[in-house]
Amino acid sequence: MGFLSDRSKYAYNPIEEEDRVAEQLAKKGARILQLNRGDPARYFPTPRYIIDAYVEALKEEKTTYSRAEGLLQLADAVSKRYKRMYGLSIGPDDIIATEGVSEALSFLNSALINPGESAVLFKPYYPQYIPTLTIEGGKPILEDYDERSNWNVHTESLESSLRSLKSSGRIRRVKYMMITNPNNPTGTVLDRKVLEQIVGLARDYGLMLISDEIYDEIIFSHARFTSVCEVARGQPYVILNGASKDLDSTGFRIGFAIIPGNDKKSKQLKQTLDNYALVRLSVNTPAQWAITEAINNTKEHRKHITMMVAEIERRAGFVMKRLAENPYFTTVKPHGAFYVFPRIDLKQLRFRNDNEFVDRLLREKDVQVVRGSAFGSPSHFRIVPLPPKEILGTAIDRINEFCRKNAK
Repeated sequence: MGFLSDRSKYAYNPIEEEDRVAEQLAKKGARILQLNRGDPARYFPTPRYIIDAYVEALKEEKTTYSRAEGLLQLADAVSKRYKRMYGLSIGPDDIIATEGVSEALSFLNSALINPGESAVLFKPYYPQYIPTLTIEGGKPILEDYDERSNWNVHTESLESSLRSLKSSGRIRRVKYMMITNPNNPTGTVLDRKVLEQIVGLARDYGLMLISDEIYDEIIFSHARFTSVCEVARGQPYVILNGASKDLDSTGFRIGFAIIPGNDKKSKQLKQTLDNYALVRLSVNTPAQWAITEAINNTKEHRKHITMMVAEIERRAGFVMKRLAENPYFTTVKPHGAFYVFPRIDLKQLRFRNDNEFVDRLLREKDVQVVRGSAFGSPSHFRIVPLPPKEILGTAIDRINEFCRKNAK
């Protein structure tokens, strides 16, 4: 018997797996162009009114433990936001504050998954979905976002898979189905019709639906976002959201899980998440006060999010235009979030796989991106187009040169 638990081997984050290599190269004098991490606050400073609210909370000595499930003032702000934006009526008992969506994922999997049980995930997926599931002994059932239809879900294929699970009796051990909308890493915004079909399938097969909507306000000009709460129609569901992306406050680590239903499953889950919050004690109290102000101050928020989204769309468009010069990539246009996810034509290049492509790109060209296989989609890689155009332009120049040099 080893010293460490068996489950500890599943604790892993591939988004940061090249960081040590990058650090070693930087120590030797390399200037690494980092297009690997989705941290908007690095390039679009957190708005001053949010920082001022944090400072004010400290001055007022709001530094004690808060209510375990989160400040009532924060819950009130979140409920008003969802009423204002989506027409959803929720109260404080429907909202659990967490240390970012990451803790919400851990809570949910710990609350729902027994060893040997499963969850339906769609690939490409956000990498943390897998370890938070497998640490609890869960097994992913992987379906596909369809690259040929702008990375939307192919619902006929999904229905066929669910039907097979039901006929084999395995559907009883499937606890939830999770979608990401807008999507990381593809930038896809799900079509409303597709989302309605997914909700219908979750209802038909008795699955809790979890919707990660952390990018719900980072939507480009010609797209329309639909929250799962707008189409749920009685289907039990959970919404995951938080301050990191829309409110440009990644380091504040404020997230929340919303469970609006009054059905038996939703009530049980709410009570269990309350219990997990009690074990956890509290989320960062000054940060909760700051994010309460961030949500309530709609005037300042609208000014910042409008500026930020417009600039992200310009930068993503710039990257798409420059990548189009490269005959070895095909890329679906993103409509939200802040990612570009090219497919690599490995048959035309001297790389065995996307892992080698990404590793050598870093070591030979000082450009750091993330391999597509980390998201469940081999032969792709993810670019984060948040840096200024000068950095993006230099990085894409190096990527294109790297491909030309390694063409067969």
